[in-house]
Amino acid sequence: MTANKFAKQEGTLGVIDISTTAVTTIANQAINQCYGVVGMANKNLANGIANLLSRDSKRGIDVTIENNEIKIDVYVIVEYGVRIRAVAESIQHTVKFHVEKALDMTVSEVNIFVQGLRMGKENS
Repeated sequence: MTANKFAKQEGTLGVIDISTTAVTTIANQAINQCYGVVGMANKNLANGIANLLSRDSKRGIDVTIENNEIKIDVYVIVEYGVRIRAVAESIQHTVKFHVEKALDMTVSEVNIFVQGLRMGKENS
């Protein structure tokens, strides 16, 4: 995540800066609403298997803001047995909708990287 980057918008009373951390928080909340997502993953799986299945973490989301357009990369673990493409498309649409609604800015890309699958407790 690029924490130093800000989106600047001219308001009627001055400049509004929106950090990538704010975008990450909105995206994280949206992802947690999506069926089939069991957790967020590190961008690089070598960073540790123990940290893979965290729903509360902001890890697993990279945000880039350029020319007042937002690009979001999402790294997730999905539930084994779900249609991966359907889950990924759901994440894309949900994240795009919530970020654009909250910030009134264009989300140009929401890229989904499925880093792994997890068996449900009933299948273990």
